[in-house]
Amino acid sequence: MSRKIKIIGLAVWMSLIAQACGVYSFTGASIPPEAESVEIQYFKNQTDMVEATLSQDFTNSLKEKFASQTNLDVVESQGDLVFEGYIKDYKTEPTAIQGNQTAALNRLTITVFVKFTNKVEPESNFETTFSQYREYSSNKSLSEVKESLISEINKDLVEDIFNQSVVDW
Repeated sequence: MSRKIKIIGLAVWMSLIAQACGVYSFTGASIPPEAESVEIQYFKNQTDMVEATLSQDFTNSLKEKFASQTNLDVVESQGDLVFEGYIKDYKTEPTAIQGNQTAALNRLTITVFVKFTNKVEPESNFETTFSQYREYSSNKSLSEVKESLISEINKDLVEDIFNQSVVDW
């Protein structure tokens, strides 16, 4: 048998095993086969500090994660999996105080409240907060670094939410 046929046979065998165990992706997501869609509602910024694109950026990041890492259809309503919530906290504060009482670093923290509803497996439902931060030099203003910091923090928040909701480790 040629090597090409062996590889094809192995790929078919692996896909059959994956189907027998439910919907599985190589990202580690384990989603019930009955779940076909995910609904991700808009995460409104309910913090005192207003950041114009924060809500849209976070919501889009979460949608993109599910679109790229699962076979679920991202829908506007009636999803089998539903994410809703809000941005609970967006703050910057000094850290690493030096001997002269000035901060060497500042910390940007974003906290998100998430309610996850799994209509196929309700025992997986949860309501919790997720928080991530990044530190930046006090020699720079928040406006200089916030775009990249928000992007990095959103990536980590989305990964945490994805893992808690659909990764069964």
